[in-house]
Amino acid sequence: MKITVETTVKAPVARVWRAYTTPGDIVQWNAASHDWHTTQSTVDLRVDGAFTSRMEAKDGSFGFDFAGTYTRIVPNELIEYSFGERTAAVEFIATESGVTVRVTFDAESENPVEQQRQGWQAILNNFARHVEAHH
Repeated sequence: MKITVETTVKAPVARVWRAYTTPGDIVQWNAASHDWHTTQSTVDLRVDGAFTSRMEAKDGSFGFDFAGTYTRIVPNELIEYSFGERTAAVEFIATESGVTVRVTFDAESENPVEQQRQGWQAILNNFARHVEAHH
């Protein structure tokens, strides 16, 4: 099953793309709630390049690595990647009001679909706030 989340970012597409693909930006926005954070991030933005983000609860109680491999890159338009047995696509769609960022990913079976949707949407909302605040 595929899940899709999206937001509109009021910024030029080049700035949105850069914030989505730069480790220094990723560690600032990549969290679903205020009690989590990303402590480190690596990006090798090319087909077959790897990425990682270390996500941890701020109280140190839990953490995990989100990692995968880029499978398709169209600069300022599309990023596709695989993570484990799952895949995701991130579309950057320029509009008059900014850039619609749409993420479509394979659901996993451990957590309810709505919980997954809410978590990924919260991260995307943080991303939009980050870009707009630094634009």
